[in-house]
Amino acid sequence: MSRNAALIVTLTLLGMAPAHAINAKYAQQLERSGCTQVTEAQGCDIHKTKAENAAAGFGDAPAATSSSPYTGNWVATFPETGATVATIRIDDKDQVWVNDKKVSARKSDGALVFKEGMVIYTIQGDRRIKGEDGWVDNDAGTKGPIAAK
Repeated sequence: MSRNAALIVTLTLLGMAPAHAINAKYAQQLERSGCTQVTEAQGCDIHKTKAENAAAGFGDAPAATSSSPYTGNWVATFPETGATVATIRIDDKDQVWVNDKKVSARKSDGALVFKEGMVIYTIQGDRRIKGEDGWVDNDAGTKGPIAAK
């Protein structure tokens, strides 16, 4: 019984102790410099001002001009010849036109997928991922890349 009581008292005391990930001085330096723990690891200097760090490229990112990573004009091409398979236009509401014909699109696993005729087009939403924007014509057995115009 006393063993359980000791365990309960220990857990209660541990639960009451404040748990801070960073100390107050470090938090003030982050606030003054405009850095975060992540940007500091990327080179943001906590000993500089917000303006100095912003000039070095650390600070608030400019507002995005579009809420969708798919927005814009795209070109699907044959990899061997570079010939255009289709021109694709996507607006900021993810409405898609293939060769000026509106088609329905759906999001699947972070990508925008749409079909026109026998060709399935896929544009990846994460623009850091390269080489995954492409088209496939399973009927003809051909495939190729899609690139932003």
